[in-house]
Parts: sequence; structure tokens; C-alpha cells
Amino acid sequence: MDIHFDLMLFVERRRSSGHRNVIVEHFLDDIREGGFRLIVSSIYIDDEYIPEMALRKALDQISALYQEIEESEGRLCLCKNGADIEALKDNDKIGIMLAFEGVEPLYNDINLLDIFYELGVRIVGLNWSRRNYAADGSFFSPKREGKKGGLTPFGVELVERAENKGMLIDVSHLNDEGFNDVFEFTDGPVIATHSNSRAIVPVMRNLKDEQIKKLGRRGGLIGINSANKFTSNEDATSNVPAYVDHIDRIADLIGIEHVALGFDLCDTELTEDTKKELTIGGRDFFNVVKGHRGTADIRGEMERRGYSAEQIRQVFGENFIHLIKKQKKKNHG
Repeated sequence: MDIHFDLMLFVERRRSSGHRNVIVEHFLDDIREGGFRLIVSSIYIDDEYIPEMALRKALDQISALYQEIEESEGRLCLCKNGADIEALKDNDKIGIMLAFEGVEPLYNDINLLDIFYELGVRIVGLNWSRRNYAADGSFFSPKREGKKGGLTPFGVELVERAENKGMLIDVSHLNDEGFNDVFEFTDGPVIATHSNSRAIVPVMRNLKDEQIKKLGRRGGLIGINSANKFTSNEDATSNVPAYVDHIDRIADLIGIEHVALGFDLCDTELTEDTKKELTIGGRDFFNVVKGHRGTADIRGEMERRGYSAEQIRQVFGENFIHLIKKQKKKNHG
């Protein structure tokens, strides 16, 4: 299971150009060859649509998913809970779960969260690496800015409402101040869908050891990101062994039961403007895992390091299933 992929952003772009059945035609073979059964697709809004068109573009992405499922002739399905994911064991479908990567589509209207919940969103990533009504993001590289903030009053209300609805709070892309605030205003598991170890690669998008330990104590989960600049300090060593180094580090700190795959595969789909935003110190962006089919390389590296078959299964999906199955609405049982 890949717990972070900008799938519907890429699909909606192609559908807007007239393409249909995009997942089946362009992504399904890679997903199946990698052995994946569930993809968590983020709802991400490009800068050019914020703020005026954020809600519309988010709904366009969800609409695209519903249409893709209908066109797939039974090969895709929407997953909203643990039971939906468990049902994948009895069929040949690929499940898609929806997540916010930035709550810009909500603007500052908390009631819109209920609508997105009904449409299938189950993970709330408060922001991408920019400021919004809920919180400040962690930039990819230092920028000129005023005083940093944590969660806003709207952000506090949002994480409390989301937790009450049984939605997972995702702290990837939050700055350190916002990360700490999430733990102050929630008491359930917290997830980082695509974040690595800052001790290995000291960039703001990665997590400090103490942050990783906080997530572990809450019963949370960290999806390992395959972006080169979060995986290694040099492009020459940005590879699968470096990727597994982050698995090692987090497993040593909090246990293998808190590790997952959150590849953030997008090096073949990025716009030129986004590529410029992701450039750090002259390093162009690329993924060290070459598509979902590249997962076999991770398995092989983990086996060489002595991980058991059960531990590999945990990282490759069982940890996420276990977490999702525990999520329940606080206010309705």
C-alpha cells in the first residue's frame, strides 16, 4: 500500500485534456506490477488555483475519481474504511482512498469538511509547503518570511472536528510549530504520510527524532518518501539503500510497526513551475524508487538487512490496515 500519491491531480489534468480511463491506461500496470492493492491519493491544488478555484479543483479531482471507477469496469474502487480495504483480499480491484494535501479547498469554512468526508476523504493533511487558513507549512528551502505560526484558530477547530469524525491527521508538510500544536489539540493517532528522518537528511520537510518518537507514542505511522532530496544529501547516493536507511532509523526509534510506504511518486508528472519550487541547492527533483514496480528493490534491500517476511509485510501495508481499522468516530461510536 502506498499511502501518498498525487494520483488524482495527474488524472484530472489528463481528463481535462479529453483523456478517459486514465488510471487503467496509464497507471494500473505499474501499480499491479509492484503488487499494490491500495493507493492513498492526495487532493493537491496547484498554486495557480489558490485561493479562488481551490474548492472547484478539489471537487474536479474527486469527480474524476468517481468517473474513473465507473469507466474501469470493476478494476477500481473507492475505500473509506478498514472493511473496504479488507474486502480487497476477496477481489482483484485496486482500492483508492482520498486524502487532503492541504486544506485550501475548505477555505475557512469548517462545514465543508463534512461534505468532503461524505465524498470519501479520510486523511487530513493540513497543508502543503505554504501557509493557509489552518497552519504554516515547512518550506523545501529557507524563504524570506515574517514570524512563523502554528495552528490558527481555524486549524485547531479543524483537527478537533476531523479527529471526532475518525479522520487521520497528517503532519507531513507542517512546520515544527504546527506539528507540536497538533499533538496539543488531539489525543489519537497521528500520521505522516510522506516524511523521512531529519537526522539523516537535515531539511525542514523531514522529521526530527523527537517528532518521530511523538508519533510512535501516539500509535501513528510514517510513510517513507522516495524524493531524492529527502532521501540523501547527495544525488549520487539517492538510491534504494538510502531509502531503506530511513526505514532503519525510524524502526530503531519507534518500531517497525510504525513504518509504511509513502513514495510521493511524481517525477514524471510535475509541471515546470512545480519542478522549480522543488529545486534545492541546484538539485533537480527525482524519485529514488522507479515507479510502483520498483518496490521489489526495496523488498530485496530489506531482506539483505535481515528484515523478516512479516516485518516487510507490515511496512508494505499491514501497518496501515491496522491503523485504519482502529479509526472510529468519537461522537457516534
